[in-house]
Amino acid sequence: MLDRLEMFIALAEARHFGRAAEACNVTQPSLSAAIKQLEGELGVQLVFRGARFQGLTPEGARVLDWARRIVGDARTLREEMRAARHGLAGHLRLGVVPTALPMVASLTAPYLARHPNVRLEIRARSSIEILQQIDALSLDAGITYLDNEPLGRVETVLLYAERYAALMRRDHPLASRKSLDWAELAGLPLCLLTPDMQNRRILNHALAEAGVPVDLHLQSNSTLALVAHVQAGPWVSVVNMQTAALFAATPDLCAVPLSEEGAAKQVGLIAPWRETHTPVLGALLTAARRYAAA
Repeated sequence: MLDRLEMFIALAEARHFGRAAEACNVTQPSLSAAIKQLEGELGVQLVFRGARFQGLTPEGARVLDWARRIVGDARTLREEMRAARHGLAGHLRLGVVPTALPMVASLTAPYLARHPNVRLEIRARSSIEILQQIDALSLDAGITYLDNEPLGRVETVLLYAERYAALMRRDHPLASRKSLDWAELAGLPLCLLTPDMQNRRILNHALAEAGVPVDLHLQSNSTLALVAHVQAGPWVSVVNMQTAALFAATPDLCAVPLSEEGAAKQVGLIAPWRETHTPVLGALLTAARRYAAA
């Protein structure tokens, strides 16, 4: 039954029989047959069918909750037994909001040094995607904002408080300033992340509090694209201090700190709420607590 539950989870996430079969490395007829077998075993219809996938039945939505719990526990059991036999090893999928990518190596590099047999995959995701994909078991953990929007039932480890700076060219008239108030950003050609990013929603609030209208001619879901436009000029972007430290080291850019009033937000590691985590995820939580303590 476990294999069929995993296929059912894949179908619920992909919402398409062909894509779900591809994700499970099986043929589409095999996946369809597995779902029908699962329905037969449970005695309920799980999926509305037509020419294509039409969604889960109410019973299917309930079974999906159970399937995620059962498959998650089974994965934890397998990882724990593997660690008992061969030491800590496995595959860990970590979703990270784009604004936290410049700091992630400070956490993951020591973690991988301690556990060289772990394979780590880092995926840039929005905060909403991180929560959805942890729930769907396609991510094991995430680094995201902790205190700005609801997280649901997850385990959290605070890593740092995000503070901000204005990133600009060194020949910009404001580049010689030691700091700026948020209100002084009014009238500047700003480029920011897109509204689907929680960082943008945080900045929108901070700018509104300072009376700065947000009417952008340029926005992107890529921090790198924003930095490239700042380098080209005359754009100014608002970035966190970790991003500022990474890019302001270049000869043509500088970062001017912004006043901290009402802006700092907590960023941390989140993981599914479980009594027992897989060994590789438990070790990452330990590494996060070590990082936070340091």
